[in-house]
Amino acid sequence: MLGKALLAGAALIALAATAGTAAAQPLTVVELFTSQGCSSCPPANANLIKVKDQPGVLALSFNVTYWDYLGWKDTFGRQEFTQRQVNYEPALGHDGPFTPQVVVNGAHDAVGAKPGEIQQLIAQSLINKGGRAQGPDVALAGGKVSIGAAKAPGGAADVWLVRYRRGVVEVPVARGENTGRTLPHANVVHSLEKLGRWNGQATTLPLPKGGDGLSTAVLVQSPGGGPILAAAAN
Repeated sequence: MLGKALLAGAALIALAATAGTAAAQPLTVVELFTSQGCSSCPPANANLIKVKDQPGVLALSFNVTYWDYLGWKDTFGRQEFTQRQVNYEPALGHDGPFTPQVVVNGAHDAVGAKPGEIQQLIAQSLINKGGRAQGPDVALAGGKVSIGAAKAPGGAADVWLVRYRRGVVEVPVARGENTGRTLPHANVVHSLEKLGRWNGQATTLPLPKGGDGLSTAVLVQSPGGGPILAAAAN
């Protein structure tokens, strides 16, 4: 069964690549909601590491806080990351948040722990878009984010600033469900901030100065945990 799943994923990837040959590949945003206090999260963390350097993919780890009571306070966990996941759940058909959970482009999700599961979500997302970006052009340069003119579903979208640590960091866990384990995390998000709104017209917003070697991503997203319309990262 595993071999068939991997072959199916490869077929989806090939089809997506064919669909995108006539246009630039959109940036696919892959968000993993994870916790150092969750014993079922390490396989999903490992799967995110496998796709983090894939062209056209922005992979991000958001560490949540609701497992901290099990005895280990997540060293990267923030309440705003937990709230981001909570906002996604109604539209995705879930009663509440769980870990691990992978959300692709704010519109499709899976647990993400099975081999090839994240890759299949990425490939399916590209096929659904026909290999073409559905939202505005977004560019980061000169301390600003420039968002082009395009149709804004519902009339407006939120513009989110994400600061994250590019690469893999190893975290030793001393208590809780993962006691004694050292857990790898990919592209860990350190802060999430709403920059403003985009109403379909060409817009330029200033980017606050980053620091501590963090990378920057900007997401243009339908409000209330809706689909991600466009994204850019440096």
